[in-house]
Amino acid sequence: MKTTTGDLVEDGWLPAVGLDGVVAQPGMLRVLTDAHTVRRLDLPVATMVPAVLRQLLLPVVLDALGAPRTRREWAGRFAQGRFSPDECERLTDYLTVRYGRRFRLFDGERPFGQVAGLQSLSGEAKSSTLLVPSIASGNNVPLFSAFSEADHLDLTVTQAALWLLHAQCWDTAAIKTGAVGDPQAKAGKTTGNPTGPLGQLGVIVPTGRTLYETLMLNSPILSDGLDAADRPQWAWDERPTTPGWVSPAGPQWSARNAGGLLDLLTFQSRRIRLIGRESGQEQRVRHVIVCAGDRLTGTPESEPHTAWHHTARPKAEQAPRRPHRHRSGRTAWQGLGSLLALAVPDDGPRTSLLLRQIGELRADGALAADYPLGVEISALEYGNQSAVVENAIADILPLPTVALVASDDRLRATLLECVNQADRVGRALDDLHADLRRAAGGEILPRDRSEQPSARLLHGVDPAMRRLLSGLRTIGDEYGVLEHAQKAWELTLFEAAAREAELLREAVPPRAVVGRVDRTGGKELVFRSGKATAMFRTRLKRILRRAADAQSNQRENNQRESAA
Repeated sequence: MKTTTGDLVEDGWLPAVGLDGVVAQPGMLRVLTDAHTVRRLDLPVATMVPAVLRQLLLPVVLDALGAPRTRREWAGRFAQGRFSPDECERLTDYLTVRYGRRFRLFDGERPFGQVAGLQSLSGEAKSSTLLVPSIASGNNVPLFSAFSEADHLDLTVTQAALWLLHAQCWDTAAIKTGAVGDPQAKAGKTTGNPTGPLGQLGVIVPTGRTLYETLMLNSPILSDGLDAADRPQWAWDERPTTPGWVSPAGPQWSARNAGGLLDLLTFQSRRIRLIGRESGQEQRVRHVIVCAGDRLTGTPESEPHTAWHHTARPKAEQAPRRPHRHRSGRTAWQGLGSLLALAVPDDGPRTSLLLRQIGELRADGALAADYPLGVEISALEYGNQSAVVENAIADILPLPTVALVASDDRLRATLLECVNQADRVGRALDDLHADLRRAAGGEILPRDRSEQPSARLLHGVDPAMRRLLSGLRTIGDEYGVLEHAQKAWELTLFEAAAREAELLREAVPPRAVVGRVDRTGGKELVFRSGKATAMFRTRLKRILRRAADAQSNQRENNQRESAA
């Protein structure tokens, strides 16, 4: 029986959805040369999208074809809509002639993304479940996992390749298996390992109508091109010999800065070895070795896939500007403040490099005002010293390109006001809930021990916000359009908040009408359901002025019609 090498270039393994909606599994060469016919990658979990994009497809394109040096060059490539015959020939040469053997998952000498012959100090390998965060393994014990560390999980070539890329980007922190040759390994293990590089970010990936456009939208414009010494992980032996680089002699374990964009995208935060076994006609992976790899000393500000925030009082050896992290329980549109932060003050938030670049391209006319830009956000939340995955965050958001143009802030200001209104109305609802509980004789529950009305409100208006964003991608940013759109949004939010408030009032007992008096710090505070409701309505009208005026005008019209 012939043993497969897991050829990622030619073998069909990468799930992709075509423009016709059909799901196929082409190899890497075909998915790139036919990228204009691919709508998107069809991956099992959202956090695999940036892993495959960064660790594989994007660095291949940038290294084979070069990074665009000017906005004009970028616009020319984007306008093509596909890789030209010459570019396809260069991609084919890169993947088959120049580096073909280095994209084989089970190659005996240079297995892709791994270290050949990697051995643990104990001489043992662990179950392949170690690569899958949703499966219990070691310290990582998710709730409701159908597997335990003792179970066998035979990964197919597709599964093994995808989870290998995922581990290099998102692996948990803390204790790792000690590898033979690792100077930091003691007693069979290494400690103090950080998460994978993406585990420290709130990842933001702009997406287009096709995989080709998505690759272009994720290609930074580099005026000086790629650094000559910058190489992706499969070409490390071509780097000049400098301290901290991995040499042809084998893996080194070091804390170091990224050597450039290609190195950053393909950073090997773990030393891994997949142990294959024959299973019928296929190669399967049942056991793996996962050890510490290089440690990224800090996220460089050239990192293209994250927004940034400023820390006024950073800890020792910590940079004041740090990657923005997504928060669970919040949709992507609730984070528009960071996505649309285009100003670059030293002490303020800043959106991602790629979204700023898209705004500049829109200002130049390289992207149409009605271009259907999408933004995919993803993150993992870790617990217990980042050794456990507690939650995965993922969302897809339509975003008007005009909102990213720094010189025209009308649309951006409108969108941010809409988000702010939703947050303020949500807080008003939560305060109403607390006041009604007090009026009924109860106490305020901590936020983590009670369901918040604001969560139900924001979930209820989520489709309306997405329709608003999608509509503004195509109808422009004229004043009248924006005013009409914001009025419609306020009416939707007003009605949703009124419904939630009515449900809260119906749930309190009759004694809440009489209420109670609290004496705190020598002051008397009166809590009654009527008073709480009146305060909420006043706040709602103050926050949603357009909706309140519209409803007032409607009542006056109804009264005039009744009188007539």
